[in-house]
Amino acid sequence: MMIGMNTETCAPADSAALRKIFVSRPEAVPPLGWGAVRTFEAEHGVVLPEPYRSFVAEICDGLRAGPPYYGLLPLAQTPSDWGSGRPERLLSEPFPLTEAWSWEAEEGEAELSEEEYQQCEDRRSPVFDHGSLLLGTDGCGMYWHLIVTGPERGHVWLIDENGAIPFGTRPGTSLMPGTPGFAGWVTHWAQGRPWFGEEDGVTRGP
Repeated sequence: MMIGMNTETCAPADSAALRKIFVSRPEAVPPLGWGAVRTFEAEHGVVLPEPYRSFVAEICDGLRAGPPYYGLLPLAQTPSDWGSGRPERLLSEPFPLTEAWSWEAEEGEAELSEEEYQQCEDRRSPVFDHGSLLLGTDGCGMYWHLIVTGPERGHVWLIDENGAIPFGTRPGTSLMPGTPGFAGWVTHWAQGRPWFGEEDGVTRGP
């Protein structure tokens, strides 16, 4: 669960770091302004977590250069490869996870019956569609989500066909080391650091 993260006010250090990364880029999408942000929040029944909230209102609303690889999406847009006919995305419904979940490994442990597979699908669907904004994609179905509702509010998660992993160091795990939250995620990218870190000289991840 979220530890020591302020999602209600935008820390000056976070604002300064985000401005430094984005404002000098001519391809950056202009900020939305507070009126548009508050209208979006009212329509979806959420309050966006800081510092992302101030970021889209005052600094930038998207950047083709990233993060992630295929660009930082404007508020509430979905990647071009998201596909049609998918379930409605419900931002006000709580994001269901607080820990990483590898459903590929879980399903691989035993051959599932049709009923068991459907139960897993029913559990998995809210992970993609409840309580999060899509920030962008690294391709190959790897989507970055900013959690806006639930215990993980303010955290960034990587969700793909294999499972869901939170970005940022947590007690007892180093699946994706870094400083949790939107500003930490952006800074990690701007520094050119690999998402999954390095082990024994081998870099994992996209």
